[in-house]
Amino acid sequence: MAIGVLSLLGFQLVDSAFIARLGTAPLAAQTFTFPLGFLIIGVQVGMGIAIAALISRALGAGELDSARRLGSLVLISGAGVIALLALLLWWWQAPIFLHLGAAPESLSLIRSYWNPQLVAAWVGACLYFGYSLFRAHGDTRLPGILMVATSVANLVLDPLLIFGIGPWEGLGLPGAAIATVLAFGLGLAILAWRLSRHDWLSTRGLTGELRVSVRPFAGIAGPAMISQLMPPLAAMLALSAVAGLGESQVAAWGLANRLETVSLMVVLALTMSLPPWLGRCYGAGDWQQVHRLLRLALRVVIIWQLALGLILAVAAPWLAQALAGNPEVRDDLAMLIRFMLPSYAALGVCMLVVSAGNALGWPLRAMLMSAARLFVFYLPCLWAGVWLAGLVGLAAGAALGNLLAGLAAWWLLRRVLASPRRAVAEPAG
Repeated sequence: MAIGVLSLLGFQLVDSAFIARLGTAPLAAQTFTFPLGFLIIGVQVGMGIAIAALISRALGAGELDSARRLGSLVLISGAGVIALLALLLWWWQAPIFLHLGAAPESLSLIRSYWNPQLVAAWVGACLYFGYSLFRAHGDTRLPGILMVATSVANLVLDPLLIFGIGPWEGLGLPGAAIATVLAFGLGLAILAWRLSRHDWLSTRGLTGELRVSVRPFAGIAGPAMISQLMPPLAAMLALSAVAGLGESQVAAWGLANRLETVSLMVVLALTMSLPPWLGRCYGAGDWQQVHRLLRLALRVVIIWQLALGLILAVAAPWLAQALAGNPEVRDDLAMLIRFMLPSYAALGVCMLVVSAGNALGWPLRAMLMSAARLFVFYLPCLWAGVWLAGLVGLAAGAALGNLLAGLAAWWLLRRVLASPRRAVAEPAG
């Protein structure tokens, strides 16, 4: 899953790197779409968490027929929910982008990218729900392979569709979104073919299963979805603060956000692959194994992210030069990397605690932790930093917010696992 996440997020960074070669205006236009893209991802991830949790619990309890019916229900409902959300975001795009700080004359450029990107978001969501189904059944290999395959396809298609080849003129900014549609479409076709070879779905008894499972599904998906929707809201508020600093700062912030997701590949892989394991242990009542899994995952996150963040902070000038074309954007990006990348060790702890909470039967605590990370720690520190020191303060404030959130999540995890029902003889560490 780590390899798959790296490739999937890597091609998003590749998109931004190619678009940066078109100029600052196209890169800034793409950056304004990030919060809305994260909004769609938040809904699909929240539903995917519920999919993995319920199906893995059913499998852990030996309820195979229920797991099959759940698989069918979530694929159908997930595709419908994301389609409705995409239509709403298409209809209201102009007032939303203006509210985020986009100039009226930039709307046509933003719209040329956002319309095909909405199609890519729906296809990608359907693909993600399929990944969740495979992970719930213990197969992380196929999702990882398909993530690599789709990223390679996107890497090949991006320069062809953005810049063209030979006498054929490229499509510019919209070409990046169309390349994503084609790459995700290829992955969805392969996943559907592989899914047809497994007995993981059922068309019988769906209505009865819906009546039985809608409440536990909503109990997990609701808080998880709210947790996942809060980052897009925070991203919108952060972007509105960055927009006041200038166009090159917006472009640098967009590249830094893409680099953030790539640098968190191990954390994201764990948030996808660990919950099915935890869900099965939860269904079997094996809290000793839960403690062991969480200790191992937290150690990996802290050591890996801290080492990676320090290395990238040292290499910030060369990394920024590789990603950005404009010298002013390069300097701003290098400064953001130095401050923010090392703080992702603490951010990774918080993300892992939120993911584990949804799998272990305390989704409300996970949702509150996610809210505190963004609206108690991250945004207040970021706004204070912008007010005090501009872009330097922005970077320092974001790093401080991540550190405080990680410490709070660590405290919450130790407190929850220390309860008599979840405690074991061995300390939770």
